[in-house]
Amino acid sequence: MVDKVDLTPEGLIAGIKDLVTLPEVAMRIATMVDDPNSSAADIGREISHDAALTARLLRIANSPAFGQHGKIATISRAITVLGVKQVRDLTVGLTAVRTFDGIGNNLVTMESFWRHSVLCAVAAGQIAGRRARVRDDTSFIAGLLHDVGQLVLFSRAPAQAREALLMSVDSADDRGLYLCEQEVIGFDHGAVGVALARSWAMPASLQECIEFHHEPERAKAHPLEVATIHVANTVAVLAEIGSSELGEGPPLSPAALRTLKLDTAALQEIIQETQKSAAEVLPLMIAA
Repeated sequence: MVDKVDLTPEGLIAGIKDLVTLPEVAMRIATMVDDPNSSAADIGREISHDAALTARLLRIANSPAFGQHGKIATISRAITVLGVKQVRDLTVGLTAVRTFDGIGNNLVTMESFWRHSVLCAVAAGQIAGRRARVRDDTSFIAGLLHDVGQLVLFSRAPAQAREALLMSVDSADDRGLYLCEQEVIGFDHGAVGVALARSWAMPASLQECIEFHHEPERAKAHPLEVATIHVANTVAVLAEIGSSELGEGPPLSPAALRTLKLDTAALQEIIQETQKSAAEVLPLMIAA
C-alpha cells in the first residue's frame, strides 16, 4: 500500500525505481543514439555484448512485424535496415519486458498484460505501415509500452488499482479503466507511464503516446503518433477476442480516425493482419 502523500505519479515512480531500473545496456544504447560521435557500428558492438538481447533483437527484426523475413543476420544490418532509433527503441522495449517480469502483482498475469501490449505494438506497426509518406520509429515500441503505468499501479497502489478495475468491470456504461482510475486515484495509468518514461529519458513522441493514448485529442506535438496508439489499443482488444465489430472494443476517437484517414474497412483489415502477425511475434517478445 502506498501512503497518501506518495500517491502521485512521481511518488509511485520514486518508490519503484530500484525495481524497474532499465539494464545498463539499454541506457548506454539510448545515450549513444543521441551522441553524434557514436556510429552505428559502435551501437551494434554495444548490443552484441548481450548475447540473449542480440538473439531476440534479430528474431524480432526478422518477424512479420517488420517485414524482413529472415534478411537480417547481424545487429549492424538491423541498424542499417530498421534505423538506429528503431533498434534503440526495440532494445529498450525488450529489456523493459525483461525488467518488469520480476515485479509481482495480484491483479493481472504478466502473460495477459504482455499479450495485449504486443498485440497493440503489432497493430501500431500495421497502422503506421499504411502511411508510406512517413517513416515511423515510435509505433511498435509505443504500442508495447503504452500501458506500462498499469504495472506500476498494480505493484505500488494495488488497493486503489483494484478498486478502479472493479469499478470499470461493473460499470453499466462500460466506463473505461482510465476514467475509473482518474476518479479513484486522481490520475490514470497514462500519467504514471509517462512519469516512468521521463525517468528513462525516452523520446518525447513516445512519452506523449503513453500519456494520451486514451485521450488522443490532448496530444500536443505528436498527434499522429498518439492517434496511432489510440487506435491500435482498440484493434488489440478486438484481435484478442477475435472480433471485427468495432463496437465491442474501447471507443475510438473520431478525430483520431480522421487524423489517420482510416475507415471501417481498413480497420477490419488491420485487425486481421494483427491477429496473423501477433501469432509469430508474441513468443519472440515474451520468451524466457
